[in-house]
Amino acid sequence: MGKRIIVQRRGRGSPTWRTPDHIHIAPARYPPLDPDKTYKGIITNLIHDPGRWVPLAEIELETGQVFYIPAIEGMYVGQVISIGPGAEVANGNILPVGSIPEGTQVANIEKNPGDGGRYARSSGTYAIILGKAGDKVKIQLPSGKVLEVSSKARATIGVIAGGGRLEKPLLKAGAAYYKWRAKSYWWPRVRGLAMNPVSHPHGGGRHVGRPTTVSRTTPPGRKVGHIAARRTGRRKGK
Repeated sequence: MGKRIIVQRRGRGSPTWRTPDHIHIAPARYPPLDPDKTYKGIITNLIHDPGRWVPLAEIELETGQVFYIPAIEGMYVGQVISIGPGAEVANGNILPVGSIPEGTQVANIEKNPGDGGRYARSSGTYAIILGKAGDKVKIQLPSGKVLEVSSKARATIGVIAGGGRLEKPLLKAGAAYYKWRAKSYWWPRVRGLAMNPVSHPHGGGRHVGRPTTVSRTTPPGRKVGHIAARRTGRRKGK
């Protein structure tokens, strides 16, 4: 009798495969505020979050509300920031993208107004305001893709802190192990082909020997490889 493959064991959600929630400080998102008012806040702390690549900025509003956002390069404890349509276009301030001039570097951009921030949140990344048309604003994401968002969606002025993270080499596998352990990432990830047949449907040989595309409704013990692939084979002209 075989054993459950890793894909099945991960699906059970046991502590072995679960995200270590205790190391996460707090959700990093904008608070729900009146979109027509401008608020003042002070950065009370810059916190290391093991579960992220970016430090978190702890911000206390004049109303007493505390929230966390990904820290911006150049932020410091004691810095006073403004949040809202009347805020100045300065590093660390949070404004609706419709109030930000074209060509400005922004980060932690909302996809929909009030969702707390979706785009350009990784270390060293930023997006650029390209243009405005009506109630929509065109933004170039770090990937180069151009996206349209509502002019009421909020963004932070500046570049996310922690740039240059990938420039330092890991040097040994142990460093990579602890790096991914904090992120709840499956590492090291052994190829199914390198396993025994009892451990994986692709195991036990030098090639898979059957199509690697499987249906969306495939049973858990066989659901590995290219799941519900949109297409197969080589692309034409390549």
